[in-house]
Amino acid sequence: MKTDSKEINWGIIGCGKIAHKFAQDLRCLDNAKLQAVASRSIEKSTAFGKEHNASNYYDSYESLCADPLVDVIYIATPHSFHFEHTMLCLDQGKAVLCEKPFAMNANQVAQMIDLAKEKNVFLMEAMWTYFLPHYQYVLNLIQSKELGEITHLKADFGYQFDFDPESRVYNKRLGGGSLLDIGIYPVFAALSMLGKPNVIEANATMSITEVDENCKVIFNYDNDVQAELYSSIVEETPTEAIIKFEKGTVKIHSGFQEPSSITIYRNGTIEQKMFQVETNGYNFEASHVQEMLLGNLKESSIMSFETSLDLMNLLDSIRAKIGLEY
Repeated sequence: MKTDSKEINWGIIGCGKIAHKFAQDLRCLDNAKLQAVASRSIEKSTAFGKEHNASNYYDSYESLCADPLVDVIYIATPHSFHFEHTMLCLDQGKAVLCEKPFAMNANQVAQMIDLAKEKNVFLMEAMWTYFLPHYQYVLNLIQSKELGEITHLKADFGYQFDFDPESRVYNKRLGGGSLLDIGIYPVFAALSMLGKPNVIEANATMSITEVDENCKVIFNYDNDVQAELYSSIVEETPTEAIIKFEKGTVKIHSGFQEPSSITIYRNGTIEQKMFQVETNGYNFEASHVQEMLLGNLKESSIMSFETSLDLMNLLDSIRAKIGLEY
């Protein structure tokens, strides 16, 4: 981790499950401090703040944005609020790390980026997978051409959620469905490993709340290369990424989007690589954000504006093909 004399003061908007994990991981960064947290409920923000040693607790997001000591705000609210809350923070001149999906569509993402540039403040989508040691290892392996070119990718993410029409997962008004919540990870895997596809095929099964219960996607590339992608909120799946190369195969094991391990198959040999991560894994993206801020940079050198726009454009295209409209 980079150490610097300047302490980075974080604010967190939204006090749900993922925010707890993020706050836990901030503690392992030498120069990070949880300055403030905000929820619509002062009771909830107070309980969260006390648990994670925050200095201030607020019952409105506007109040947190007005805190002069906050350097950067992590947004952990439901998908449908990402645009609104990001724009609020940026308008107040606060740097932002916003949970994925960045927004509900590419138009919103473009507006967020434009405002960040106008206000000259840092903005990044919190695609934590990109920063994890095992995932960076795989991307470097791909770039090195050690195993040749990729010939096929298969990635899935399925989890059985209890049906609740008002829950974040099933509520259309909250951006429910498998694609934006967890399908984004297989789509991101394809984008980061293979780039943008030439042709997209997609179909889905819809719930009675009109969101996708599962979504099957095929990305077609040159030379008959394909990426088979799948997401589901009604069944457990291996949640693996299997990358076939000309000279071997790499498997990112279960929970490929979180701290995981990999196995490399080549020339009849099997090589396992373990990556010891003692945290939830959110510290890696948080550390990167701090490095960007300490370097006075306004855009991530890894999760760039272009990458976020490309990712959301892919999700928009898939949604159009499966008839999912928010």
